[in-house]
Amino acid sequence: MTTTFMKSPKYLFTSESVTEGHPDKMCDQISDAILDAMIKDDKSSRVACETAIKTGFVLTYGEVTTKTYVDIDALVREVVNEIGYDRGKKGFDGSTCSVLVALSNQSPDISRGVDRNGLKEVVEYNEAFIQAGGAGDQGMMFGFACNETETLMPMPIYYAHKLTRRMAEVRKNGTLPWMYPDGKSQVTVEYHYGKPVRIHTIVISSQHADKLDHEEVSHERIEADILEHVIKAVIPAELMDQETEIYINPTGRFVIGGPMGDAGLTGRKIIVDTYGGMGRHGGGAFSGKDPTKVDRSAAYAARWVAKNVVAAGLAERCEVQVSYAIGIARPLSINVETFGTGVVDDDKIAAAISKVFDLRPRAIIHDLDLLRPIYRQLAAYGHFGRDDLDLTWERTDRVDALRQAVGL
Repeated sequence: MTTTFMKSPKYLFTSESVTEGHPDKMCDQISDAILDAMIKDDKSSRVACETAIKTGFVLTYGEVTTKTYVDIDALVREVVNEIGYDRGKKGFDGSTCSVLVALSNQSPDISRGVDRNGLKEVVEYNEAFIQAGGAGDQGMMFGFACNETETLMPMPIYYAHKLTRRMAEVRKNGTLPWMYPDGKSQVTVEYHYGKPVRIHTIVISSQHADKLDHEEVSHERIEADILEHVIKAVIPAELMDQETEIYINPTGRFVIGGPMGDAGLTGRKIIVDTYGGMGRHGGGAFSGKDPTKVDRSAAYAARWVAKNVVAAGLAERCEVQVSYAIGIARPLSINVETFGTGVVDDDKIAAAISKVFDLRPRAIIHDLDLLRPIYRQLAAYGHFGRDDLDLTWERTDRVDALRQAVGL
């Protein structure tokens, strides 16, 4: 998004979310469940775990180095069943599917950069230990925040996620017994001069049972139920009007879903995971990667930085980019873009960020407390702006320090 774009008198912006039963999201959750299980018992675990899924089988593959033992087969089945694919009539059954595992050790060439001078085991987060922890790869990561919602997330992705989370809630609590795990939402917001004014369009698609209690589940019932129990329960009435367009299961039928309807793969929903396209995304996905991978940890840190900048009143919207080289601790660059909304120059904000935040990988891991089994819960409904979770990178704990650093 550019400053010129924000000055447009009227424009539309759309973001989407997917439910936990979407095949790609199933893969993300499996990969992160494996990561959680490994770092729970061995904080020094190195995990780069991918998952692929299709009708009747799950393939988990990648590179891991750990001292603990994880029953991958049992864990995969547990995740699939908890998502809701627990019966064959839904098109997938976690208890009977085939589970294939192809995990090998992580390359020692990568370890040389991440754990320089042999300093791998966490004893004390002193300067020597932090400086010895290089980035696990090269790359650039982005963080974004804006003042459109209470969580400082863009409004389109914020409400898209709230819709899919509500879909999971009414499915699991029995409010909508015909609803199955796979589904999507899409929200289009109308902006005037960079400010959201109304919701223009809502699209929801939900996998559903063909019959319930021996009666066909009609499209009319699905439309009425989702409108009443999902859309009206989530979207504030003042954001909708008579011209708001709503499309529910536009094809009229969505019985075949999940891995039976579409193959799934870890890391294929990175825009859903981040800012819905409003903020840029770096080169890598998050799920299945331990926090020594800056694809994940530095993206979390960049969101932490951007959110504190906006919360401090330094800008109405802020995008932060950091870049790294493999084996090197300090970021190669820090770039700030406030899209013309900053109260001070962007380079002054960037200088303040360098003073207030330590963006070396091991410092990020320490400051955000990332060596914990917290990742599976992030693998659906977004990694940022989660008002249902207490995430360290969502805290606005550096506001005063930033304001002081820029002289306010």
